[in-house]
Amino acid sequence: MKTVLITGANKSIGFESARQLLQLGYFVYIGSRDQQKGELAVGQLKAEGHENVESIVIDVDNGDSIKAARQTLGSKIESLDVLINNAGISGGFPQTAADADINIFRQVFETNFFGAIETTQAFLDMLKKSSEPRIVNVTSGLGSLTLHNDPNWKYYQVKGAVYTASKAALNAYTIVLAYELRDTAFKVNVVDPGYTATDFNHHNGPGTVEDAAARLVKAATLSADGPTSQFFSDDNNPETGVSPW
Repeated sequence: MKTVLITGANKSIGFESARQLLQLGYFVYIGSRDQQKGELAVGQLKAEGHENVESIVIDVDNGDSIKAARQTLGSKIESLDVLINNAGISGGFPQTAADADINIFRQVFETNFFGAIETTQAFLDMLKKSSEPRIVNVTSGLGSLTLHNDPNWKYYQVKGAVYTASKAALNAYTIVLAYELRDTAFKVNVVDPGYTATDFNHHNGPGTVEDAAARLVKAATLSADGPTSQFFSDDNNPETGVSPW
């Protein structure tokens, strides 16, 4: 049975991703910074008939919490097949490059960028023991620098300086990590779940959590001949599903 750890999985897209992976036969570890919320999420999934699910406390803003989560998971299983770095924050809008508080930049980068890196590095040894390791970094269509410079892009005027910069940075890290692991069985990609109505954006957006989660699950379950170092986005490019960086 393959195993997956999803950060920020006690609600919204992360939670639905857990549900869909359970339906595919994975053992899912619900990563949540709040133990009670994580256990409630597990309880809901078990009430739906899913048994292969547990909660893991992990606060990606806290290095000690990440290390503790690594120790906890390492005591349960030897290898990890999939890591989905889903935890993220927006920092609130509007965010202007000229006026956004530098502390907001630091806060958002701590979660969206540094937290994802530290989590990846902490679990990389367990992933290397898998025969088909997958890393999915959840990005945003707004992380495309190419499209942000295109006046014809539908989101051209959505210029959140903080959030956009954090996701563009995560994209850059993913490219380098995928390159370093290019001669292995790893598939390392970023996925834009699309403009989805969740707590994250006060339930704005036309997308559903089911469709958004399906995009993450698709990247998490890529076959051995699947792509690596890709920016998947049905929203940015519905024809190919691949966004320009």
